[in-house]
Amino acid sequence: MVLRIALPGQARDTATTEVPLEMLSACHGRVQTQCETLRRLCAHLPAQGADHAAVEAAEAVLRYFRQAAPHHHADEEVDLFPALLDAAGEVDHAAVRRLTRSLIEDHRALEDLWRRLEAQLECVRGGDGPALSGDTVEAFVSAYVTHIEREERELLPMAAHLLGDATLARIGAAMRERRGIEAP
Repeated sequence: MVLRIALPGQARDTATTEVPLEMLSACHGRVQTQCETLRRLCAHLPAQGADHAAVEAAEAVLRYFRQAAPHHHADEEVDLFPALLDAAGEVDHAAVRRLTRSLIEDHRALEDLWRRLEAQLECVRGGDGPALSGDTVEAFVSAYVTHIEREERELLPMAAHLLGDATLARIGAAMRERRGIEAP
């Protein structure tokens, strides 16, 4: 289990775009929940097949990774990473650039893994339980867990240190706009 950052002024289960770093961390928790659902689904299918519970689980995972996960990657790549690069001084700039480039590469690899998994989940949703590969699920889950651990350990603390309130407010506004959420 990943230890997520806790930022002052916001409880994890009520994270909002008003505190964007906490929101990103809370999204990591939701990704982990979906990954746990995938693992349970793999265990469920051999005995129960693609029953109603399996179809519902597959639909929930599909919905999350088709909608929320792309928003999360965009939050980071379009808003957070450029803000970090702008805020980094001469000493930090190279390290921030290396980190953000590496995380973008992770995002592309995760998206490739997702495309394979997505097709299998569509089959489960259509009633074909054996379509879900445990190896594909484990590759996806392991890659996401490693990625989340790195963002929690390196990215979010760096952002908390380097970004000021005005920048964080702009990031939060962009997150709301991306999701169609009205400003408070």
